[in-house]
Amino acid sequence: MHTSTHGVTGSLLVSILPSMNFNAVIERDLETGLLVGRVPGIPGAHTQGETIEEVRANLAEVIELLQSQGALEPESEFIATTSLMVA
Repeated sequence: MHTSTHGVTGSLLVSILPSMNFNAVIERDLETGLLVGRVPGIPGAHTQGETIEEVRANLAEVIELLQSQGALEPESEFIATTSLMVA
């Protein structure tokens, strides 16, 4: 997992089935304090929760629901995360 120095952003791998892995991005909403998770490239794959574990479970549920509805259609392919330093 990659986390910024302020602990505000991160990414992790969500495993639904042995053959289905999705990269998820989890950020802390600074207004509410809640964690907000999304799966880049998957429309509708977003959720929130109080812990990383809760967000992971919620995202897995959302992806399973999208798959059961035949709506799991990626718009793009996740490539990488990176850190940038700007002076």
